[in-house]
Amino acid sequence: MHMHASPRTSRVLWFSMAATLAYVGLTLYVGWRAHSLALVSEAGHNASDFLALALSFVAVYFQLRPANDLKTFGYQRAGVLAAFLNASTLVVLSLWIAVEAIHRIGSPVVVQPRLMMEVAAIGVLMNGIVAALLWGVARDVNLRSAFLHMAGDTLSTAAVIAGGFAIHLTGQNWIDPALSLVIAALILWSSVAIVRETLNILLEGAPSGLAVAQIRSRMQRVEGVLDVHDLHVWSLGSQSRALACHVRIADIPPSESHCILLALQSLVRREFHIAHSTIQFEHEGCHASEGCVVPAEEMTTDCGGHHHAH
Repeated sequence: MHMHASPRTSRVLWFSMAATLAYVGLTLYVGWRAHSLALVSEAGHNASDFLALALSFVAVYFQLRPANDLKTFGYQRAGVLAAFLNASTLVVLSLWIAVEAIHRIGSPVVVQPRLMMEVAAIGVLMNGIVAALLWGVARDVNLRSAFLHMAGDTLSTAAVIAGGFAIHLTGQNWIDPALSLVIAALILWSSVAIVRETLNILLEGAPSGLAVAQIRSRMQRVEGVLDVHDLHVWSLGSQSRALACHVRIADIPPSESHCILLALQSLVRREFHIAHSTIQFEHEGCHASEGCVVPAEEMTTDCGGHHHAH
């Protein structure tokens, strides 16, 4: 199942990239003028957001390309890979901000809180609009990661306003690096979950929320099924799942086994939302306990003496 991107999705991503890039330039310039690490951190955060949005846009394009003889599952994981790269860069960025903030707490730098608040107010408005637009089109982990970037930016930029106001009232410049630590923690929290989800997909782990043992148990309760083994369940993309397995049944005509196949496919689709399933029938058990694979010359069947391997 492919992600279906609409022209609206493309327009939202284009607008988001343009607005984010403009804000990066503004925040970096004013952060340097105001000596504010919090604003410089925001510039770095938003720069990674621009990259995230750009990668998401490219991923949307690739995900719409059809499958072919070289990419038999199409490009469904393009969005997953983009989300993984986006979130990974944010983890690194958050660590850099934390190190720099700790250094500045020991040696505070005089900042200009009024400039901080003015630029941050623009950021809250821009990030809030972009996050709202992305929420309306976020259908998979790729666009959801971009939404999390912008939603996190909205919160962290609002915190910059509060920090600037506190510095203005108290004159305590250590508030700026302390605020940067809070921003770094927000960035890290929002990105780690995406890293874990996408890494699990890329490593072909079982989809989150699915128990392979439960799937096997339900399949084995289908009438006519004697055993289910060599069962594999994985994600093709953030919205599509696949299953492959061997099913042992009685030695019956193909017309009867077809009914069992339909029942199994309907089961995994209805109860576990697995649309792509490959089910191989056997009337004898496998000769190997791991992977159900043995050299072909060691296996023969009664089908005219031909070799057979799973």
